[in-house]
Amino acid sequence: MDEYEDFEEIRVKEVYIIDALRDPTPIVLLENEKGKLLPIFIGHLEAISISNVLKSISYPRPMSHDLMIEIFKQTKLKVEGVLIDDKVDNIYYARLLLKKGKKILQFDARPSDGIALALRAGAPIKIRRKVLKSSEIEISRLKGAKVMTIF
Repeated sequence: MDEYEDFEEIRVKEVYIIDALRDPTPIVLLENEKGKLLPIFIGHLEAISISNVLKSISYPRPMSHDLMIEIFKQTKLKVEGVLIDDKVDNIYYARLLLKKGKKILQFDARPSDGIALALRAGAPIKIRRKVLKSSEIEISRLKGAKVMTIF
């Protein structure tokens, strides 16, 4: 049995800013092939990092996730993907999968960091089906959300 068979691939639709608790708050909106949506609240720096990749924006000096990708390359580590595999008390949990030779290494990671690294490496982002099913939303719930363009 494949240990990843209860996962499905998901893509980053966009990074949005929503009004939550009276403050503008970034979310990364994930979407599966059937159009099911999953918003995950993320930090401002991670939002900038993910948004930059989606918009092909780069800076003359490396940002944190860019630096990590460079470290992985020079140490012969390959980003195999990120697995968003749990949600406890409204907090999502993920694992970053790195390949060293023939060995797959797994690291506990925030989904936002895993997504930022996977996007840079062209690696898949997968989510456990039951996590998606328990958290998916209708697009109408994002009424008033703005695509992140302020950075």
